[in-house]
Amino acid sequence: MSDRTLAKARDDIRGVDAAIVALNERPSRTGALYALALGTFAVGTEGFMIAAILPTISQSLAVTVSAAGLLVTIFALVYAVSSPILTALTASVGRRQLLMGSLAAFVLANLVAAIAPGYWALAAARVLLALTAGLYVPNANALAGTLVPASHRGRALAIVNGGITVAVAIGVPLGALVGGHLGWRATFVGVAAISAIAWLVLAVKLPRDIAGSPPATLRARLSVVAHPGAMIVLMTTTIWAIGAYTVYTYISPFLIAATGISAMEVGFVLTLLGASAVGGVTLGGIANDRFGARKVQALTLPLMALAFAGLTVAAVALAPHALVAVLPLVVLWGLSAWGFFPPQQNRLIAVVGVANAPVALSLNASFMYVGFALGALLGSIIVAVFPVSWIGAAGAAFVTIAAILSAAGWRRAGNAGHSPSPPS
Repeated sequence: MSDRTLAKARDDIRGVDAAIVALNERPSRTGALYALALGTFAVGTEGFMIAAILPTISQSLAVTVSAAGLLVTIFALVYAVSSPILTALTASVGRRQLLMGSLAAFVLANLVAAIAPGYWALAAARVLLALTAGLYVPNANALAGTLVPASHRGRALAIVNGGITVAVAIGVPLGALVGGHLGWRATFVGVAAISAIAWLVLAVKLPRDIAGSPPATLRARLSVVAHPGAMIVLMTTTIWAIGAYTVYTYISPFLIAATGISAMEVGFVLTLLGASAVGGVTLGGIANDRFGARKVQALTLPLMALAFAGLTVAAVALAPHALVAVLPLVVLWGLSAWGFFPPQQNRLIAVVGVANAPVALSLNASFMYVGFALGALLGSIIVAVFPVSWIGAAGAAFVTIAAILSAAGWRRAGNAGHSPSPPS
C-alpha cells in the first residue's frame, strides 16, 4: 500500500472520529444552551416582574408608587453601566467559573431582596441583582456562540435570548400572580428558586473543559459605534426603550386606575401582553425576512405609539371601566413593540457586519437598558406630578421620536448609497 493511500486512510479515520465526537457532543451542547437559557429566563423574570408588583411594594414599604418605580431605574441603570465594564474586567476568568459564580450570586441577591427590611435595603439588593445579571447575560451569549458551529450561531443566540422572551410571556405574569397571593417577597424567593435550578442544570450540562471566547473588550464595543450609521440605530433602540418603559414600569397602577381590576388580576393582563410579545417577536422576524427591516419598522413603531396614546385616551375617557378598550391596545402594544425588535437587531448587524454581530448586539442591550432606566425615571416623574393615565401619552411621544429617528437613519443610509439591510 502506497504512502499516499495510507495518508488518505488516516485522514478518513480522523474524519470519522471527528464526526463521532461531534455527534456525541451535540446533545450535551444543546443541553448547555437550554441551561444557559434557563438562567436568562430567571434574570428576565426578575428584571421585568418588578413593574407588576409596584403597588404591593409601595404599600408594604410605605413609599409612593413613584418611589417604588425608582427600583426599576436603579436596576436598569446599574445593569447598563456595569455590564460592559464587568465583562471586560473578568475576561481572563474561565467562562464556566464566571457563569456559575454570577448565577450563584444572583440567587443570593434575590434572597437578600426577599428579606429586605426597608426601601433602601431593597434598593441595595436591586443593585446587587443588576451587577450579577449584567455579568451573567453577556457571558452566556458569548459562550453560546462558541458551543456550536458558526453556521448555527444565530440559532444558539436565539435559544439563550429566548429565555428573556419566555420570561416576559410567562415569568412576569406568574410573578404578578404569586405576588398577589403571597406578597412581593415571595416573587423574589421564586426567582431565587428558578435561578438555583438553572445553576444545578448548568453544573450538570456545561462541560467542565469548555473554554469559549471572552466577551468583547470595552475598546471593541466602542469601535462598533464608529461604523457609519451605527449610532443612529443604537439611539433608536434607546428612545424606543424610554417610551416602552415609561409605560411598562407603571402598567400595574395604570391598569388598576383605568379598569378597576385588582392587583392580582393585573397578572392576567400581563399574560396577554406577554403572549402578544411572543407573537410580535415571531411575526417581526418573519416580516423582516419577507419585507425587510425598513418596512417593518415603518409599521411597528407608529402602531406602538398609537397603542400607547390609546391607553391614555381610554383611561381619561372611560376610567374606571376602560378594560374593554384597554385589552386590544395591550395586544397591539405587545405585537408592535416586540415586532420592532428582530428587525432592529437585523438592521444593526447589517450596518456593522456579521463579524461584529455579537459585539453589536451586546452594545445594543446596553443602550436598551439605558433607555429602560430613563423611561422608568420619566414614568416616576409623571406619576408624581400627573395622573398615572398620562404615562401612555408620554410613552407615545418617545416612540414617535424613535420612529422619526429610525426613518432618518434609513434615509441617510440611502443617500450614502448603501442599504443597511440586504434587499428583501
